[in-house]
Amino acid sequence: MAESCGEPDGRLAKVPFVSRSMELGRLEAVLKRIGADGPAVVDIAGEAGIGKSRLLAEFTALARRRGVIVLRGRATEYERHGPFQPFADAFADLGPRALRAFPSLRELPPVLRGRSEPAGEQWTRDRFGLYRTTADVLRRLRGERLVVVLDDLHWADPASLELVDHLVRHPVPAPLLLVVARRARQAPAALTAALARGADTGAVQRIVLGPLDEQDCVEELAHDLPRRRAAELYAASEGNPLYFLALLQSQRGSRRPGTSLPEVPRRSATHAFPDGFPAGLGALLLDELAPLNPLERGTVEAAAVLGDHATAGLIAALTESPLPDVVEALREVTRRDLVRPDRDGHRLALRHPLIRALVHENTDPWRRQEFHRRAADALARAGAPLAEQAHHVERSLTGWDPDAAVVLTEAAEQTAVTAPATSAHWLQAVLRILPGTPEHVNKRRELMLARAGALGATGALRESRDLFHQVIDIPCRNADDDALRISAVVQCAVMERQLGRYAEADALLRRELDRCPGPSPAQRTALVIEWSCRAQFVARFPEVREDLARALESARALGDGLGQMGALTLAAMGEAHEGESAEATRLARTAAHLADALTDTDLAGLCEPLVRLGWTEAMLDAFADAERHSDRGAGIARRTGRLYILSQLLLSKGYAHFLTCRVTTALELADEAATIARALGSGELLGFTLAVRALFLQQARPPGDPTVLTAAEEATAAVDGTGRSWWSTLSRSLLAFAAMGAGDPHRARDVLLAAGGGKDLSLLQPSLLPEYLELLVASSLAVGEVEEAEHWAERALKEAERLDLATRRAAALRALGQVEAHRGNPAEAARAFAEAARESARAGATLREAQSLLLGAPSAKAAGDGARAAEMWRRGRRLAEEGGALLLVALADRTGQAVHGHGDATAAPDRPAGKLSLLTSREREIAELVAEGLTNQAVASRLCLSPRTVESHVARVYRKTGVPSRAALATLMARHGGTGRETPP
Repeated sequence: MAESCGEPDGRLAKVPFVSRSMELGRLEAVLKRIGADGPAVVDIAGEAGIGKSRLLAEFTALARRRGVIVLRGRATEYERHGPFQPFADAFADLGPRALRAFPSLRELPPVLRGRSEPAGEQWTRDRFGLYRTTADVLRRLRGERLVVVLDDLHWADPASLELVDHLVRHPVPAPLLLVVARRARQAPAALTAALARGADTGAVQRIVLGPLDEQDCVEELAHDLPRRRAAELYAASEGNPLYFLALLQSQRGSRRPGTSLPEVPRRSATHAFPDGFPAGLGALLLDELAPLNPLERGTVEAAAVLGDHATAGLIAALTESPLPDVVEALREVTRRDLVRPDRDGHRLALRHPLIRALVHENTDPWRRQEFHRRAADALARAGAPLAEQAHHVERSLTGWDPDAAVVLTEAAEQTAVTAPATSAHWLQAVLRILPGTPEHVNKRRELMLARAGALGATGALRESRDLFHQVIDIPCRNADDDALRISAVVQCAVMERQLGRYAEADALLRRELDRCPGPSPAQRTALVIEWSCRAQFVARFPEVREDLARALESARALGDGLGQMGALTLAAMGEAHEGESAEATRLARTAAHLADALTDTDLAGLCEPLVRLGWTEAMLDAFADAERHSDRGAGIARRTGRLYILSQLLLSKGYAHFLTCRVTTALELADEAATIARALGSGELLGFTLAVRALFLQQARPPGDPTVLTAAEEATAAVDGTGRSWWSTLSRSLLAFAAMGAGDPHRARDVLLAAGGGKDLSLLQPSLLPEYLELLVASSLAVGEVEEAEHWAERALKEAERLDLATRRAAALRALGQVEAHRGNPAEAARAFAEAARESARAGATLREAQSLLLGAPSAKAAGDGARAAEMWRRGRRLAEEGGALLLVALADRTGQAVHGHGDATAAPDRPAGKLSLLTSREREIAELVAEGLTNQAVASRLCLSPRTVESHVARVYRKTGVPSRAALATLMARHGGTGRETPP
């Protein structure tokens, strides 16, 4: 319903707009702020029939009068498995004005415009890539304002909900407003949570619709009835306008003026609808169908089957009636306000979704099935997208139908990447009708394998694993069956691994390896690699080192390139994890040469080996190679829908960006990885992703930003209860860095020692020990444990010598520099920091180079070498600022005066005062209250905001002004009078 409000303009005057002026006023206020500092999304919530759609219609009309372009779509109850249906409804048939104003909308993915994807196009992007592409298109909107209205979002398909979540998490900086309406009690938990998070951050404004005011309702809608009578109707409806109008219509339609009020139960025990449609009221609404002749009733029933896509031609096809007769019948049911055409008169829909539900459910079941069958046939003849055909095919099934199975299976294949939940649903529809006869066993196995894979992509890991087990239990009759079975075993083990069930994965793989007759050599290689991968995740790589070496030799003997890549990358990552840098480098180079010689088609099954190769190269300081291989793997993962792998590839690429001081892009990559990880349902993957993201976030925020610690704590919460594994230990240990950044060295020290299993740190990743020991030095010095800090620094130097990697030597040298500075040896400290900077630069770790320079500059100054100190400071600050490392920029600003002295104004950075002008009006208001000494809770109470929203605003104030604390902010506001201009002394 592009460029249409879904309500003919003339119909707005039929029923007065009652009791919603305040809500409409709030919407108008948001409308004025589109593209400025207003919310990106408006969430309108309320029960069935409360007036959400009517409010949207009034808002749409108001927005158009203000010159705003409005696109309106609706999710529907009976099409909830169609991918992106509400968005397609909004963006379908974009009008000339919208395309002239926003030419970038032509670049929206076809599936979002209700069109079939070009041949092969559905494989060119994963669903999260599609969301990012959509956001990029919307980000390029310029000039005019655009409002996208999505009604009845509680019925939306999972892909649409994920896209809404993406737009809430990543509001586009464009003149765009997304308005969604939903029933709060029927909305999926994921949608409710996404909108709640958005409300906390200020991205979403929520409007909750309650009952209509009794006086307005009675006086404006029932002025022709006696006041007492109208009040009884209002009481029976409980202020719900749909119920009130239905009762009012029934009352007015009574032939006897003295008839008593129809018995309508209060909203309690018995409902015909899940959100509280009373059964008695349903009967009243169905009475509207009683006067209709057979064809008129048939048109209404056909419209209920077709939903918002009904046309006169399709209704004629369903009722098998001449088109002129159908048009005449439609005129009558339109006059009775049962069916409503859109503004252009091309499409028709029943006047309310609940009316549609009533009619659809009360249509004779056999007639309803036949209508759906005819709808599917008509859409197939018209060349409609398979997804649209599949909806009607599924609802017309009465038994095994090979042609219907083909449509559903092909639709599932087309949506496997962009809408895996829809794909899994349609595969299940085929499985339900597939005969349980021997000739269909292979087909059943293939469908179950495909559905298990789709379920895994949606995050339904347990359901996916259980289905893989069912496939494994199907008897095999030949080698092809056995190959499918072993594929199911490997994929099932991956699901177990994602669930953190390493013992179960081990048992499953071990049983298959010991089976007699055993798997073929190539199959054994695949099983051993996954078995070894499980060992790596529980930090027991040395136990499988020899088995993996034999698997590699077997793969080479067989000429199995996939097997070689799998074994090489796993061995390389295992050796890198253990700190065997030379062997890891040799294996990684061999794997890289093999990968570089293969085409993308050859590598289609090697996404996980590319993850391992990318991370290995990052751990070995080969950042350019890590980025190159991660980038290539991400492209393949997007095309093939391997989202579990994609999140890790994005993160490994982000890690390379982070250490090479591209903090902004590193955080963007981590944000996308986190979005995918949340959808996949793996606690360990999510915890690992969020922990690494928190590490990036710490450098992207000024000191003391509370969002960093919150992010790190969320990461540890995600792995709580998952036991000890590589990822869970890493997630817990990275919390220590956030705690140190939050000014709590005691917690940082305790967290890291607990994660490491005590002072021997035996549980920490051996190859990262120098970085952990550097943190222990800093925290120990901060809490006054000087001897302990010296011990940690000495150990860091020994570990770095063993690892023989430039970044690890740099970490150990920074640890030594901190100790020497504390001892009062500035010259020694400056030498250590300078050497750390040279080692970091040699590795290309620009972030660590900047950090080393900025830590060393004050020591060089204290040692009497002012020129050297100034040069270290200037280069360090420039590198940090160019890379978006605000934490290091703040470090430079704190030490600048000491390095340059009081008189060198040209070297000092811009003071935070000038940055007050960057604050929005809301941020300035909150900054002033914080400066008065109010807590976040007190500010929230005064401004009627949630504490989390205030916390987010305070974090943005810190980031924009560069101040590290509430006290510093108070000082800044006091000195500059809250105006952003320095007051005279």
